[in-house]
Amino acid sequence: MNTLESLTNKINNAKALDFGSIISDSIDFFKKIWLKGFLVVLILMACALVVNFIFGIVGLSPYAYNFEDGFSVEMLAELQATNILYSIPQNIILTTLSLVLMGGFYRICKQTYLNENVTDDYFYFFKKEHFSKLLMLGIIHTGIGTVAQLMLFIPFIYVFVPLSYFAIVYSNNPHLTEMEVVKASFRIGNKKWLITFGTIFVTGILAMLGILGCVIGLLFTMSIVYLPVFFIYKDVVGFDNVSEIDQIGVRDNLDY
Repeated sequence: MNTLESLTNKINNAKALDFGSIISDSIDFFKKIWLKGFLVVLILMACALVVNFIFGIVGLSPYAYNFEDGFSVEMLAELQATNILYSIPQNIILTTLSLVLMGGFYRICKQTYLNENVTDDYFYFFKKEHFSKLLMLGIIHTGIGTVAQLMLFIPFIYVFVPLSYFAIVYSNNPHLTEMEVVKASFRIGNKKWLITFGTIFVTGILAMLGILGCVIGLLFTMSIVYLPVFFIYKDVVGFDNVSEIDQIGVRDNLDY
């Protein structure tokens, strides 16, 4: 069982990662779990639609951008700041649901990667002992993201990378406290920021190829964006009770 100290030691002593290998592993593994990824994306979209609908009914939806009276940078900045703050309750709910579902997806990915018995339990982390932690992580995630957005574009791009590790870190270390998950995520994100951002960017471009499938194809391809984080975490921290020799054997099974 990893402690924050052992995670930190692994992160600090992590080997240099190969950009091409991360992309190649993500593509190969996507071929294996694309259907599971599709279901996660579908559930996430359904949750987002329901939450947006509910907030719309109660009158808490963000303001629409209306430039009928002319456009100005000041007006755009003011409206954007208002919407960011106005959306906090909605974002907390959506972020928490996303962390819960992504945690379940990464758990399935780990079982599939290690050739374990796979239980397609996308709602595994909805259990009470997990959900309370993930709700707090959702609040922290939203708070950090909100502050970064209010500080304009560049800070948000920076925090996007460490925030991407919340789900994978918690999925593999549910015994950690909320702040320990945050610290571990930021340590991985800071240590491997460039390769994380780069591989997510490239897989994002690959995912956009789904548009060629009458747009709905995006639902089938979008989950590839989640896989670089999975493989970077695997190479930096590894999975408990799995030796490097065992992981080499599993890696060979991806080359089909």
